[in-house]
Amino acid sequence: MMKLPSKSLLPLTAAIIFQVLVLIGSVLTAQAPLWSGREIRMETLPVDPRSLFRGNYARLQYAISELDAASLATERPLRNGEVVYVMLEPGKKGVYRYAGVTLDQPEEGVFLRGRVTGQWWRREGDVYRVRYGIEAFFAPKEKALELERELRDGGVAVLRVSDSGRARLADILPKQ
Repeated sequence: MMKLPSKSLLPLTAAIIFQVLVLIGSVLTAQAPLWSGREIRMETLPVDPRSLFRGNYARLQYAISELDAASLATERPLRNGEVVYVMLEPGKKGVYRYAGVTLDQPEEGVFLRGRVTGQWWRREGDVYRVRYGIEAFFAPKEKALELERELRDGGVAVLRVSDSGRARLADILPKQ
């Protein structure tokens, strides 16, 4: 005779299955822009080629990584962690560039969703630092060393952007 599992195991099994489904959902949500997002290209500069702790990667900076406070259509200062939407427009050779910033998600066009991570003052005025989740490109050791040589004068980041503005870094190409 086959013994059925006790009823006390059912809640534990349900909790484990729920946790696995949440993890799978998180991974799928993070990867969705790579599968279904619109491809755009943006100029970038490498900041740091490698890290002993994180492996071989290039830390990237974009023109939209720092936003002038004067370009925001709000009177109040932004808080760390606040979401902003940076609108983009195609420029020369199909490389996208900054076209404006808003606190509300645009209904159309290409835009990136970012979070404010800091603020400082410059002679020209206040500047906000914004992160988009596309600031690091991990690569095998050989490719990381090659990127370090090729990207000294800048490069072009190939991004995949979802309709909600979430972006993922697909590749980095040398500047042409």
